[in-house]
Amino acid sequence: MFLLHRQVFGELLRVFGMVVSGLTLMLVFVGVVGEAAKHGLGPNQIVDILPYIIPSLLPFTIPATLLLTVCVVYGRMASDNEITATKAAGINIFTLLWPSFFLGAALSLGTLILTDQFIPWARLNIERIVTFAMEDIFLEQLSTKNQASSPDQGISITVLRIDGKRLVSPTFRYTPPNGGKTMTIQAAEATLKFDIPNRQVVLELFHGNIETPGETTVWVQHTTRSFPLSMHDELEHPRNIPIQQLRHELDELSERMAWMQEKQMITTAIALSEGHFNRLNVHEARNTVLDLEYARDRYSKLNTEIHSRIAMACSCFFFVTFGSPFAILQGRKQFLTNFLFCFLPILMFYYPVVLLSMNLAKSGLVDPSWGMWVANGVLGIISALVLRKVLQH
Repeated sequence: MFLLHRQVFGELLRVFGMVVSGLTLMLVFVGVVGEAAKHGLGPNQIVDILPYIIPSLLPFTIPATLLLTVCVVYGRMASDNEITATKAAGINIFTLLWPSFFLGAALSLGTLILTDQFIPWARLNIERIVTFAMEDIFLEQLSTKNQASSPDQGISITVLRIDGKRLVSPTFRYTPPNGGKTMTIQAAEATLKFDIPNRQVVLELFHGNIETPGETTVWVQHTTRSFPLSMHDELEHPRNIPIQQLRHELDELSERMAWMQEKQMITTAIALSEGHFNRLNVHEARNTVLDLEYARDRYSKLNTEIHSRIAMACSCFFFVTFGSPFAILQGRKQFLTNFLFCFLPILMFYYPVVLLSMNLAKSGLVDPSWGMWVANGVLGIISALVLRKVLQH
């Protein structure tokens, strides 16, 4: 019996390893590398981020790859009458299915660990590499086109030429992100440096003038100016925070919401009981309500992220429980046909239900502790019906 388990499990691992490697590499070189090159990342930066990108794709490729694997393995076993021979020998069909169930459970756990621990760390490292490459990308654009702009940063530069990292006859235009006045700077030469740790752009000018609309032009012999460098804060997005930190922030938000509600009720009660209606500051009450709404919205998103992360990781197991017996029933057909018959209902039902539940949970309309498991629950019921049919025959 152990030999049969080992044989089936080994075949599952071989097919899974082949398919997941090919699919991941295809996504990397067709999608990620092309997108990185489009945004100006050079070969060195692409090579630097590849070690972080490849494992980050696994949580998205593993479920579909695992479904294809069980369709291939069990479809072949059924078409070669190995399933029939196993039943004729008096061996329960579960003996052949247990390896796939075990692999699905193991990969669910692995996917959860990747999603919870590795992806937040990988995304931050990718952001760090891309941000540090901004200076080189900016200078390269200036050297080839004699102009460069970053609308997100509000910076636009034109130069006569580039000498190393020295800008000859540059013209800088800076517009603050909040929509303030545009500042124009012209100089004989200048150097530009991205100070990533302090999140600012350091501009060193030589023999130039600074002009701000509505103000007089200032001539400078040598000066250094700093401009804020707006960067996307990866730490604030729930998907880039480990579950342990999410739970800690949820506790803090819960305490904060309780404190704001209590403060609001006490202030209102005292003002009404004493007749001091002037204490009912409309502006302050509005700010409290806005803060409370923001805290509730953040709480819903963080709570949804925790449950969706666990539920999506467990999809590996539910895909296996559905795909394995279904492939046995359809064993005389091609494995790609089995895969399409399995994957199309999942694509048309499972993922839309997951997305709908996620949006409702983030809006606070559905409790994510059960809402994020609706799709898995329905798929589990269907799997049980398919498995029952396999056991009957």
